[in-house]
Amino acid sequence: MEVKVRKWRSVLVIIIMLVAFAALSARLVQWQVFQKDYYNEIALTSTEYTVETDAIRGEIFDVNGVPLAVNKTGYRVVINKIFMPDEELNDNIVKLTALIESCGGKWKDELPIKVDADGNYSFDEKKTSEIDELKSKDNLNMNPYSTAAECMAKLVEKYGCEDYSKKQQRDIISVRYNMNRLGYSRSNPYVFADEISERAMNVISENMQSVQGVTTESTAVRVYENGTVAPHMVGVTGLISADEYTELKNKGYSYTDRLGKSGVESALEKELRGSSGSITYEVSADDKISIKSTVKSHPGNSVYLTLDSGLQKTAQKALKEAVKEANDYAKDIGDKNMGADCKGAAMVVLNISDFSVLCAASYPSYDLSKYYSDYEKLASDKNVPLFDRAFMGALAPGSTFKPMVASAALQEKAITTKTHINCQGEYTKNGLHLWCMGYHGEIDMYQGIRDSCNVFFAETARLLGIDNIDMYAKRCGLGVRTGVEIAESRGTLAGPEYSREMGSQWYESFVSPAGIGQSDNQFTPLQLATYAATLANGGTRLRSHVVDRVESYYGSEVIYKTEPEVMDKMGVSTQNLNEVKKAMNMATNSYYPLDGFPMQIAGKTGTAENSGSDHANFICFAPYENPRIAIGVMVEHGAKSAVAINAAKKVMTEYFHLDNKKPEASE
Repeated sequence: MEVKVRKWRSVLVIIIMLVAFAALSARLVQWQVFQKDYYNEIALTSTEYTVETDAIRGEIFDVNGVPLAVNKTGYRVVINKIFMPDEELNDNIVKLTALIESCGGKWKDELPIKVDADGNYSFDEKKTSEIDELKSKDNLNMNPYSTAAECMAKLVEKYGCEDYSKKQQRDIISVRYNMNRLGYSRSNPYVFADEISERAMNVISENMQSVQGVTTESTAVRVYENGTVAPHMVGVTGLISADEYTELKNKGYSYTDRLGKSGVESALEKELRGSSGSITYEVSADDKISIKSTVKSHPGNSVYLTLDSGLQKTAQKALKEAVKEANDYAKDIGDKNMGADCKGAAMVVLNISDFSVLCAASYPSYDLSKYYSDYEKLASDKNVPLFDRAFMGALAPGSTFKPMVASAALQEKAITTKTHINCQGEYTKNGLHLWCMGYHGEIDMYQGIRDSCNVFFAETARLLGIDNIDMYAKRCGLGVRTGVEIAESRGTLAGPEYSREMGSQWYESFVSPAGIGQSDNQFTPLQLATYAATLANGGTRLRSHVVDRVESYYGSEVIYKTEPEVMDKMGVSTQNLNEVKKAMNMATNSYYPLDGFPMQIAGKTGTAENSGSDHANFICFAPYENPRIAIGVMVEHGAKSAVAINAAKKVMTEYFHLDNKKPEASE
């Protein structure tokens, strides 16, 4: 019985499908036979094409309104297929290229084939991927070993430009090949040249005014007026890539769009982009063109950063001087392992009240306004100026890690402020052998931080345990992302968790090196500044951030303002933190570069061993009793902590206007 039921169900499904197919077939016959003339008439009567118009991109300013990424009026030449007859395209391309070149301008030339004065063709060997694309099955479908002349012969035939000179042929082919790549159509005009001069715009307008389909348009051009100020933070825009288009095409992006590629330009793309408008053209059966409707574009919002441009410039200069100081020191003492290999440095300064980034300097750096023109040189520079050392450059923290270990150890009662540990210059336990920089004898926590005693903190770390060390470190923002809006490194926190990730074994003897800021520990200057600010802030870690507010393009409305957000709490009592901060103040009072400094501060140096000269690090907050800013400095292979202290000192002098102040206890 069950088999019969299943059989009838199958028959019923087949009958239903046949009926549906018959109905659809009848409908198709009706459309294609009986109503064919009706639908043909509609198709021939008019056709609509919608062309999108660009939105003005929002601008980027520092906290005081200093322009960082803004717009200026530029001009471009556009070819619109709706108005341009195909049979006139080649002639007009020749005219346009000649006019642009006569004004010293450039048009979009993407063809990877060159022609010399004698008419010989060759490939542009710098464009290997473009050459492969040209020969691919989707384009010319030619053998990988085909010559440039063979490719050109096929292109000349394809684009019907046999009657032109070889240079003119190449110009025509370059434009039309790129048109095909970018989907030139009645709904997608082609930008023949962008960012042309006003003179070129006037020459083209005058000479091409009778040519349908060629227009000059005003457009917003991105300008980086203070291009050397925090270029890594501001970021750049660029043409959308194939992968980006695939991901974003459903969000209104076209394959000719520009979008943020890095920094704030990328992170706040949604706010900055704005919304495009459109013009819908109606083309009648007799080729008369009219505008049916328009949709107005809306500019993007403007972003105000927390960055202080003046302080940023001071920090950038201070880092350059720190690297030179390290190099000079190595030269003076004749020891290449004392700073001769120092090439880079970074510094981050946070406002302790809300953890806003006042400056984030990375050295060496570059000029955003020359990013694309200098890209090959920048990308090949062995000192990697394009790398954001402030947010991405993770290095071993060395002894800057010790105040956190002390705070955790006091809270977990692994030690007290009266605990004494005997330092005889080396630490040997569980098969471990660590050296100290001095012979400190019986010392307590205060002296341990002031004198940066490895023996004291190796033993303290062993008593505290790696689980507690890692827990408190994460609460301070070490080994975790701080929450800043742009790209940042998570860094590395030494411990069992990281060892498992690396497929290696963790041993208890590793805890002591970790406790003095060595082992696998690696943090960024942003994380060090966040950690210092957390100590200064009573153990509460806020979200570090670079965006102060977002406003409408014309400033009539504040879209949102970044408010302080608690990310974590150390869980260390006020009393214990105060004892650690007291020790940090003792430490800074013992550093010779800070002799006579007109403000009491709290901080800790760190020189971290690695291949080559030691890294030179420094964290601090100021003033000591009423902290306003926190600083994290890392000088790669700086060898001695004085170079990092001096860099921070210059920034504090600028921020607190200390040049003309007399020494005082605090502020």
